[in-house]
Amino acid sequence: MRLLCCLLLMTITGNSFSQTYQPEWQSLDKRETPGWWTDAKFGIFIHWGLYSVPAYAPVNEVEGVYEKYAEHYENRLIQGNKLFSAHHRKFYGEQFKYSDFAPMFKAEYFKADEWAELFVKSGAKYVVLTSKHHDGFCLWPSAESNKWNSVDVGPRRDIAGDLTNAVKAKGLKMGFYYSLLEWTNPLYKPQTIDSYVESHMLPQMKDLVNRYKPEVIFSDGEWDYESGKLKSTKFLSWLYNESAVKNTVVVNDRWGKETRSKHGGYYTTEYELVHDAKGIGEKAEHPWEESRGIGTSYGFNRFETLDHYFSSKQLVDLLIDKVSNGGNLLLNIGPDANGLIPVIMQERLLDMGSWLKVNGEAIYGTSSWANRPQHSKGQTIFYTQKGKDLYVICTKWPETDLLISKVKKAGKVSLLGSGASVKSVIKGDQLRIQAPTLNPATMPCEHAWVFKIECFN
Repeated sequence: MRLLCCLLLMTITGNSFSQTYQPEWQSLDKRETPGWWTDAKFGIFIHWGLYSVPAYAPVNEVEGVYEKYAEHYENRLIQGNKLFSAHHRKFYGEQFKYSDFAPMFKAEYFKADEWAELFVKSGAKYVVLTSKHHDGFCLWPSAESNKWNSVDVGPRRDIAGDLTNAVKAKGLKMGFYYSLLEWTNPLYKPQTIDSYVESHMLPQMKDLVNRYKPEVIFSDGEWDYESGKLKSTKFLSWLYNESAVKNTVVVNDRWGKETRSKHGGYYTTEYELVHDAKGIGEKAEHPWEESRGIGTSYGFNRFETLDHYFSSKQLVDLLIDKVSNGGNLLLNIGPDANGLIPVIMQERLLDMGSWLKVNGEAIYGTSSWANRPQHSKGQTIFYTQKGKDLYVICTKWPETDLLISKVKKAGKVSLLGSGASVKSVIKGDQLRIQAPTLNPATMPCEHAWVFKIECFN
C-alpha cells in the first residue's frame, strides 16, 4: 500500500511538472518572458512574399497607416480598392490573378548567408521572418498549404529553413511571423472556422516549431475571432509544455481579437498603434515591442522615395526612445522579389550597427530608469540602466551642462567610445555633467552620444 501511494504521488508530481501551463490565459500569463528577449532590444523583421512582385501601395494619395501596406495587395483587390485596382489593371490586366504572381516570385538572388551577415552587422540580436502572410503563401514546404508554398512554386526553395540555418549559424535568435487568417482560404469563414483551425492552422504552427525550433513566434491576423475560437491557448500550452523550445520561446499578444495588450509574452505596437488606437503607454510594465518598416510599408514598395524612409538618425533615435521606455524595436526590411535587400535599407542597418558598436552597452541588457522624467515630445535626453550603471543618452549634443535629478551619488562619468575626460559634480540630489569639448574628428560616433555614470544611486 505504501509503495502504491508513493508511485501515485510520483505520477501526480510528474504530471504536474509536465503540464505546468494549462490551456487558459490565467495560467499562460504566469509564464515569464525569457530574459534573452528582454535583453536583446533590437530585432529584424522581414516581410517577403508574392506581394513583393507588384511591390505597390499608394504613398502620397492616402493618409491611413494601413492603406500604405504593400503586403495587403491581394486583399485590396478583393475589396475593390480604387487605387490598387487601377494599378493592377494598368500593369497586369483584368484577367491576371494574384496567384499568377507565384511564378514571378523567383528569389533567384536570395543568399541567406549574406542576409545573416548584414543582420549581425546591424547589431540586431534576433530575426523574425514572415513564414506565411494573410495570402496564405508559405515560405516552407507546409503539407497543409496544398502546394501553395515556396518549395512547390516560385523559388523552389525552403526559404524558412535556409534563413534559419544561416541566422542561427551567426549566433542570432530566429523566429517567425505567422498569420492566423488567410483571406482566400475556403475554410476561413464562420461556418467552417473550426475545421480551418484544427486541420490547417494548428498543424501548420506545430510544423513550423518542430521543423525549425524558432525562439520567437509573432502571431498576427487575430482580429476576426476570439482566442477561444482560434484555440490559441491550446497551442500555447503545447508550446510551453511540450515543444523543443518550451523554455526559450517568446510569443506576442496577437492570439484573438480580445488579446492585444492583455495576454501573451510581450505586447505589440505597429507604427506606434494598437489596431487604430494610440500605442502602449510610455511606462508600460509588461514587456513590449514596437514594429515598423524603414519606410511606410512592411512589404517592399518600389514607389517609396527618400521622403518616405526614416533616416539613419531617425532610426537610431527611435531605438533609443523605445528601449529607454522599456521596449524592444523590431525593424522591418522588405526584400524585392529577386531576393535582394534594397541598398538604402542595407545602409540604414549598417549605420545602426555602427552606432551600436560604440554604444551597445547602453542598449543591450538594460532596463528603463525608474526615475526618468516624464516622456515629452521633442525630448533629446533619455536614460537606461544596467545594474549600478546609469546611461544618459543624448540624441542632440548637449550645448550646456547636463543636469540629472534624483542622483545622490555617482562614481566615474565617461563618454562611451571616447577617452576624453568628463567633469561632473553632485549638489544635493542633482548631478551636473559637463560635456567635453570635441570636434568632428574626435567624436566617437554619429547621431547620439552616451554618458555612462558608474555606481550611481
